[in-house]
Amino acid sequence: MGNHSGAPGSPGTHLVWDWNGTLLDDAVAIVSATNAAFAEIGLAPITLERYRELYRIPIPRFYESVLGRPPTAAEWEITDQVFHRHYSERRVGCGLTDGAERLLKEWRLAGHSQSLLSMYGHEELVPVVRGYGIESHFIRVEGRTGPSGGSKAPHMRRHLEALTETVSPERTVVIGDALDDAVAAAHVGARAVLFTGGSHSRASLEAAGVPVVDTLEHAVEEAIRLVA
Repeated sequence: MGNHSGAPGSPGTHLVWDWNGTLLDDAVAIVSATNAAFAEIGLAPITLERYRELYRIPIPRFYESVLGRPPTAAEWEITDQVFHRHYSERRVGCGLTDGAERLLKEWRLAGHSQSLLSMYGHEELVPVVRGYGIESHFIRVEGRTGPSGGSKAPHMRRHLEALTETVSPERTVVIGDALDDAVAAAHVGARAVLFTGGSHSRASLEAAGVPVVDTLEHAVEEAIRLVA
């Protein structure tokens, strides 16, 4: 990892990065799009702090925590559509998280592998990642296929199965901003490090029982420690 982490990482260590709220600094855009969706069903807007306190995956559980009841099928459909429309408009103004580009490059140049797995739709994700100029750092870039609103766990299993010739789950660390990232890592026998810059409060992330960090640099340092 160059001079920044002080440790090169163990041979065969693989990182699976999350996108939204982890590599992409888009928490403000997500809350803005969420509030646009809430307005469609008569809910008052919420702050980023409140969003982080209430956020749940699958997403309908988050809506339930705000509504006080599960959303109806019609409410979920309209809010999901409105959210994605508004998010797409706001996403173009978002930059990468501080240190992301340097860390990705250093990890690759140190001879390690890394991939990207997101619950952002695959067809939208790939050109977006390419647009930020970081696609070449990953051996695989994969977004969600199928309907939105579910857990990352089954996607993580398929993601690592596609990399089985070069990546072993026990030497893999998932870096993400959501409790669901830790769930997905555990689902495949990998480790996880959670970042506070995205969707959850530190207090809720700490409930996962995995390292919680405030910077991506510390996330990589923890990943190295976990598989040393």
